[in-house]
Amino acid sequence: MSAPAVGPDRICAVILAAGEGRRLRPLTGLVPKALCPVGNVPLLDRALARVGALGFTGPAAVAVNACYLGRQVVAHVGDRAQLSVEPGDPLGTAGGIGRLRDWIDGRGVLVGNVDGYLAHPDLAPGPDIAALLHGWDGETVRLLGKRFTDPAAQGGFDGHRFAGFSLLPWRYVSELPAAPGELVRTVWRPAEAVGALQVINYPGTYLDTGTPPDYLAANLHAAGGRSLLDPSATVTGPVDHSVVGAGAVVRGTLVRSVVWPGARVPAGEQLTDAIRVGSDLTVSAG
Repeated sequence: MSAPAVGPDRICAVILAAGEGRRLRPLTGLVPKALCPVGNVPLLDRALARVGALGFTGPAAVAVNACYLGRQVVAHVGDRAQLSVEPGDPLGTAGGIGRLRDWIDGRGVLVGNVDGYLAHPDLAPGPDIAALLHGWDGETVRLLGKRFTDPAAQGGFDGHRFAGFSLLPWRYVSELPAAPGELVRTVWRPAEAVGALQVINYPGTYLDTGTPPDYLAANLHAAGGRSLLDPSATVTGPVDHSVVGAGAVVRGTLVRSVVWPGARVPAGEQLTDAIRVGSDLTVSAG
């Protein structure tokens, strides 16, 4: 499927990257969730690349919000996107969009959660979510969804759980205040109640990387069933289905584990189903 024609005068994109990621602590005590690497690529870069492949590039077309450890996010984004730095605590998914209303200025908005990991079996990032945009009437709220495997599962939307991206008409965005709030309550459920919500099924893999087990699973999936070693890493120990970041030194044994950039695993140590940061921080993800 080819990417639909988009333009900054009709539709823009927003990547929500303000959250703390409390469920990922202590990893997110060091960096914001948006900058946690998956397959040696920060989640934020994955999200920007996905919307960039659809034509949303530069500060006129894509925005990123920041709050928790916001200086790190601002420095990482640079001039690649419009930045909205929220003072105090994060405003939530709705408040973050509301704070960007003047920048959105009448356009529809493709909204992506930075912590969503998506991988389509046949389509590259960007084209894999293009169905959200194709044939859009500018009035209906659209959600990317992953179909429940259990037909008796509760919640969700039309038998799907939310899969990281939504498309919002201006008529909903225009009413969002720059105050704490969530899109599920302020936009998605109200639109569903009046028959103005459409779910687009995502046939690939979707993981919310908000917990250590799901974060590990996303990394292992990104490695493609093998180990993924950054060329600048020093690896002398046995490594099985693991991800090793730039400048890391691994002399011990890795089994289904993630070693962050610059981290160390000394000889004689074995990590299994774990994430290593620095020289001694280990987070179990079993």
